[in-house]
Amino acid sequence: MSNVVTKPTAKAKPKLERPKLYKVILVNDDFTPRDFVVMILKSEFRMTEEQAYKVMLTAHQRGVCVVAVFTKDIAETKATRATDAGRAKGYPLLFTTEPEE
Repeated sequence: MSNVVTKPTAKAKPKLERPKLYKVILVNDDFTPRDFVVMILKSEFRMTEEQAYKVMLTAHQRGVCVVAVFTKDIAETKATRATDAGRAKGYPLLFTTEPEE
């Protein structure tokens, strides 16, 4: 019989942090047609007609509206694509991002 003693080794698991989230914000302007804003919200943010209309109306009434919350890369990509779609049609449509608190 051997006198070898084995001890289990504890493996340290790295602690993963959740990525910081960023808000995508729709900024109201007086030139972009409401129907176009609703179309962009539906296509880029996969909203229903009703959801998109409510977000557009909130931005219209309050000046800005949080559209959605994503990780930084996704939020910036969606905001850029939505803004670029407006610019391509000649509208001053603007989506911005900011860190969620």
